[in-house]
Amino acid sequence: MNDRVAVMGVGNTPFKARHIDKTFPRLAYESVKAALEDAGATKEDIGSTVYAIYNDFFEHCAMPDLHIHYQLGLARKPGSRITCGGATGGYAVRAAVAEVASGMHDVVMVVGVEKVGDVANVFDMVKSITYAADPFFEASLGASPAGSYGGAILWHMENYGTTEEDMARVVVKNKGNARNNPDAQSPMEVTVEDVLGSPLIIYPLKILDHCLNSEGAATIILASEKAVGRFSSDPVWITGVGASTESGRQAERDDAGKSLFPAVRASALEAYEMAGVADPGSAIQVAEVYDSFSGVEICLYEEFGLCGWGEGVQFLTDGRADMGGSNPVNPSGGLIGGEHAIGATGVYQVVEIVRQIRGEAGARQVPHVTRGLAQSMGGARGAYSVSIVVEG
Repeated sequence: MNDRVAVMGVGNTPFKARHIDKTFPRLAYESVKAALEDAGATKEDIGSTVYAIYNDFFEHCAMPDLHIHYQLGLARKPGSRITCGGATGGYAVRAAVAEVASGMHDVVMVVGVEKVGDVANVFDMVKSITYAADPFFEASLGASPAGSYGGAILWHMENYGTTEEDMARVVVKNKGNARNNPDAQSPMEVTVEDVLGSPLIIYPLKILDHCLNSEGAATIILASEKAVGRFSSDPVWITGVGASTESGRQAERDDAGKSLFPAVRASALEAYEMAGVADPGSAIQVAEVYDSFSGVEICLYEEFGLCGWGEGVQFLTDGRADMGGSNPVNPSGGLIGGEHAIGATGVYQVVEIVRQIRGEAGARQVPHVTRGLAQSMGGARGAYSVSIVVEG
C-alpha cells in the first residue's frame, strides 16, 4: 500500500432479529453517530463513504445507499455501494482502504447496514439469497445456502472424522461468547445435546448450527497516516487486506489440494503476505471469522493456517479457539451467537478486532491483543472472501 491506513472510529447498533421501530437509514445513522463520536470527528471530516448493503430485496429498494447518504448530510460528497453476498462488508472495507492508501481521500467512512423484516419475511429473505445461484442449473435443482456449505462440511466429516457433536461444540462456544456481548442477538447457554436435538434443516445441519438473520448497522472511519492527528482516538492500523472471488457455480471450480474454501485460503495468504505474517498460529491473537454454519468454523481454522489440514477438530477440542485459548475465535459470538446483518457483518468484524486491540471489549476482552484477523465470505461455498489483518 502507498500509505498506511488507520481505523480512527468505530460504532455499531445492537443487533436484533427485528428493529421494528427503525428504518435502514436510521440504523445507519446510529452507527455513524457512534463512530464519529468515537473518533472525535464530524461529518465534515468525511471525504468519501463506502456503503455495504447486500441485497436489494431485503430493503425492497434498488439504491438504498442514496437515501442513507442524503439523510446523513453527505450530499454532493462521493458515495458508493458494494454488494458481494456475505463478503459485502469485507469488500467495502477493502474499497475504502484502497481510496485512502491511494491518496484519493484522507478520510473514508464505511457504513454496513441491513434491514429485512419491514418488507420481507424469512422465506422471502432466503429466496432472495438463492437468486445468487446460477439460474439455469443450480437454482433449478434447489440450491440453498445451507446446501452449498453443507457439501464441504460432509467432505470434512467423511475424510477427517468430524462429527455432529464436534460442530455442536462450536455453537456452544459462540452462543456462550455472545453472553459477554451486550449488542449480540442470541446470547444463550446451550449444551451439545441441545444443539443435536434441535430441528434438522439439511443434513448434517440443525437449526442451531445455522447463523442468525439480523438487522443492524456498523461503521468504521479510516484515515491516512498524515490525517490521524485530526482525531482524538489512537490509530489502529489495517496492515493486510486480501480478497478472492471464485466461480459462483461450484461445478466450474478447479479446486486443488485440501482447501475446501479456496477463496478463503487465497484471501488469507494475500493478507498475511501484505502484513508480514509468517506463522498465523502465533501471530493471530484473536479472530472474528464467518461462522455461517458451525462446521464451517472448524474448516476455517485450517484455511487460516491456525492448525494443519484435518486438525480443526483437535484445535477446537484443545480449547485453542476458546476465550483463554491461544487463538480465540469469535469472542463476539460470531454469526451464530452475535449477529449476521449481512452487509454489516464484515464491517462489524473489524469493529470488534479494533476494540480488542484497544482493550475496549469488556467481558469478551482477550488479554494483550496487538494483532487480529477479520474475515467474511459469501456466495456458494465462499465464492467471495476478504481477510483483513488489523494491528495496534
